Amino acid sequence: MLYELLTGEVDAWEIAPRFSDLLVNTGVQFLKDRVKVLSPCDHVGTNGPNVSGCGGTVQLESGLVIEYDWLVLSLGAEPKLDIIPGAAEFALPFSTLDDALKVNEKLTKLERENFGKANPIRVVVVGLGYSGVELAATVSERLEGKGVVQAISVDSSILPTAPPGNKEAALKVLNSRKVELLLGYYVRRIGKSGDFTSSDVAAKDSNPEQLILEVQPTEKGAKTQLLEADLVLWTVGNKSLLPQLEPNGWPFELPVTGRGQAETDETLRVKGHPRIFAVGDSSALRDPKGKVLPATAQVAFQQADFAGWNIWAAINNRPLLPFRFQNFGEMMVLGRNDAAITPSFIDGLTLEGPIGHAARKLAYLIRLPTDEHRVKVGISWLAKSAVDSIATVQSNITKVLSDS
Repeated sequence: MLYELLTGEVDAWEIAPRFSDLLVNTGVQFLKDRVKVLSPCDHVGTNGPNVSGCGGTVQLESGLVIEYDWLVLSLGAEPKLDIIPGAAEFALPFSTLDDALKVNEKLTKLERENFGKANPIRVVVVGLGYSGVELAATVSERLEGKGVVQAISVDSSILPTAPPGNKEAALKVLNSRKVELLLGYYVRRIGKSGDFTSSDVAAKDSNPEQLILEVQPTEKGAKTQLLEADLVLWTVGNKSLLPQLEPNGWPFELPVTGRGQAETDETLRVKGHPRIFAVGDSSALRDPKGKVLPATAQVAFQQADFAGWNIWAAINNRPLLPFRFQNFGEMMVLGRNDAAITPSFIDGLTLEGPIGHAARKLAYLIRLPTDEHRVKVGISWLAKSAVDSIATVQSNITKVLSDS
């Protein structure tokens, strides 16, 4: 729900509570630190698995060394900004709370600087998967005619893997908000106007600090184009955080794919390491048909349940369960009072508009981590909804009175 931070619909504490608050009165010990070295000792050798004693140790940057019997790798992923020149320097990703706060800060600054000026704020969104579409819809609504949003995708359509209902709902909203879609294009580089020379494509802007994107159509022989931007939002690609651990035989002691994910068996145990499990973006598990599982929260939530059960089962010498992903559908936000939900268990049904928005918020409310936090957030959202309703009624009354 990071998109709702840009519209002011939610507060950070509601969607990103602190571990110190969530874990009060629990037996969970939380350490805010960074893993430096992972040293597993449960590897399977020629004489079979070595599972005696502890499973290994984890050394933290603070110097603390933790012995473990069982380990779960769940480090997530981060945006891949090294795909093209200039992306890491000039584009902003949108995947963490800090990212969302930086984007909100940048938009607020642009709105303040452009107040009363004729020149529109120009925002370019790179990528038109779910993140790109949700960002384009949210930002275009926020700017409300004060800016121009352009969105770029190498595919010939938005949301290439989405169900038809979600795709149609998104197109309807993007078109109504005049988002310019550049389908079948890819970004070659991002830079400032002053970085473009006569030997390159001629720069369009006299301001040397103006951001410029050089985009190339996928069609052979087509010429490159230049796009001006005040803000570039990057939603293409991600990379696992596992390879960032300092080598100690790592990552060579664990089987890691070219994408930096741990290879696991169907029970989510890392291959060759019976005391280590991997879930979410840290796992390279495929479904029984060999298809790569989507990198979504829905998959990670379900894998967490299976991993938890299987650790208990392993400790108690019970059979471990093979992971089976159940797709419950797909959700997306399209603005302050707009969303689309396509449940997998009802063919052809898509909830969109205010109904979809309410259903999506309810689904996320249920997913919040503790009962206490759910109650606090639910009360907060009801209070905000009541205030918004009163403001809408007052606005309508004022409009009627002014018209009469």
